Amino acid sequence: MNSKTITRPVIRTKSLTKIYNGKGIPVKAIDNVDLEIKKGEFTALVGPSGSGKTTLLNMIGGLDQPTSGQVFIDEQDIYKLNNNEIIDFRLNNIGFVFQHFNLLPVLTAKENVEFVMLLQKKSKNERNKIVEWLFEEVGLTEKLNVRPNKLSGGQQQRVAVARAIASRPQFVLADEPTANLDSQSAADLLDLMTKLNKEENMTFIFSTHDQRVIDRARRIITLVDGKIYSDILQNTIKAY
Repeated sequence: MNSKTITRPVIRTKSLTKIYNGKGIPVKAIDNVDLEIKKGEFTALVGPSGSGKTTLLNMIGGLDQPTSGQVFIDEQDIYKLNNNEIIDFRLNNIGFVFQHFNLLPVLTAKENVEFVMLLQKKSKNERNKIVEWLFEEVGLTEKLNVRPNKLSGGQQQRVAVARAIASRPQFVLADEPTANLDSQSAADLLDLMTKLNKEENMTFIFSTHDQRVIDRARRIITLVDGKIYSDILQNTIKAY
């Protein structure tokens, strides 16, 4: 692991629970989860559909209010922030890759990737340099000025990943980031994310069913029925 990796947890959940009331029947999507993520980790959340992977990611990222419990990032309880504070926190610390891309349809691929950097008030010159580098990395240089509806699912996914990392966030939370990609595109994106993890100590948490992602992860957390079933790190298993 990179020598710069800090051993203290930078993400910590405490008794985290999320209950949905579907058709009047309460469903525990996340059930009393205690979890610590250290700076520079490259972690995969795995488990069957409905096990709570996406819900856990969304709560860590401040997108989905817990029913009970807490999420601490750098010891800040993020759900004690007001709405404007949590928006600002996400803007400056977290990059998201959503399962359904969430690209803005009225913007070009380039404008979608630039969007967060515009909100961060980065200069045009800096934005152009980052966009040029990222689109070369994801193999979409010729698609800079194309809108999402003219891109394939795999191309939209690559734009979504580029957008997530363009602002150089502390953390990237990626929900099925390779689901729509062929083998070569998936390998290229995972190479890029591995490089950012190693060289910039960027922390990645993936929700995934993809063995290609699982094979690259250094930590594998398995969720079953909203609970942590196993936590594997360098061939050591922590049972719950």
